[in-house]
Amino acid sequence: MPPLSLVEPVTSRCLTITEREKILAGIHADLSVRRIAAGIGRAPSTVSRELAKNMTQRYCRAAGSHGRPRTRPWIYSPHLAQQRADANAARPKQAKLAGNRVLRDHVQDKLTCREKWSPEQISRRLPLDYPDDEQMRISHEAIYQSLYVQGRGALRRELTVCLRTGRAVRKPHRQADTRRTRQIPAELMISKRPAEIADRAVPGHWEGDLITGTANKSAIGTLVERSTRFVLLLHLPGDHSAETVRDAIATQILTLPAALRRSLTWDQGPELAQHAQISIDTDLAIYFCDPHSPWQRGTNENTNGLLRQYFPKSTNLAVHSVDDLTEAAAGLNGRPRKTLGWRTPAEALNELLSQPPTVATTA
Repeated sequence: MPPLSLVEPVTSRCLTITEREKILAGIHADLSVRRIAAGIGRAPSTVSRELAKNMTQRYCRAAGSHGRPRTRPWIYSPHLAQQRADANAARPKQAKLAGNRVLRDHVQDKLTCREKWSPEQISRRLPLDYPDDEQMRISHEAIYQSLYVQGRGALRRELTVCLRTGRAVRKPHRQADTRRTRQIPAELMISKRPAEIADRAVPGHWEGDLITGTANKSAIGTLVERSTRFVLLLHLPGDHSAETVRDAIATQILTLPAALRRSLTWDQGPELAQHAQISIDTDLAIYFCDPHSPWQRGTNENTNGLLRQYFPKSTNLAVHSVDDLTEAAAGLNGRPRKTLGWRTPAEALNELLSQPPTVATTA
């Protein structure tokens, strides 16, 4: 038997060896969990969890009624329970990623600048990719801890540059972008949009914007479908005038089935001055957000932030080819998304397109 400590801990948060001895005495006296808990001044749930965690299954013989032997399958050892509690309380502990090479390699592979997955995407996707392996589980916070906290560096420190923000330290807030305003007809404002667009119940409604490069001299157009979060990118190598943006939107949108061409919501930037012609060419209903209200295109704003991993700020975006844009869009469309139940936008769109068309029936 290990030696008993003569000094009781000051805190009452954890069970002491004396209390565990009293729990054992209560078990031998066939007391209920509630009576045992009352005897040591603890909540019944505390005693219940203690027994569930530390009772071990052993088969031993003990004298029963009328001298016949009976089986007592479960026993509780207060000293073994105390040893386990002391071991669990020991600090520092080895990080989970440091002790699981397979999990660590998987996380590092998804964090690389090639895959560009976020820690939360990695964490939430693991149960889908490894449904039968409970060892392949980790929280996104544990991944951040391994990246940022000194002494828990199970992951390579340089992987922080592959995160969406590219920061080596955390920063909780971002400044909102400013937007210029212009006069928009009232019938085209976002307040006039049908309800089906707001609740994302019907696919085919898009949000759009530009991401710009150094001194706003170069740009890439972004279109994201509100229901599936599927991304299309507009190649604007020469300029991003209203005529150029008009032609780029029409070229991309007309590659889609008619069921996916319902509406487009944009901010009040001058690049969409040709919105009337776009509606004629593509049969899209076009709506504009209120001034200085980027949250009204929240899906597109989030997508633009993700695209900065591929097209950083303060760079010349005109140098990127159509193939570069196609590769970046494929990367985003292949990432699992929290709002899609950790499916990818490509999976969500394929599922949508594979559904048979609804056939109306007559009475």
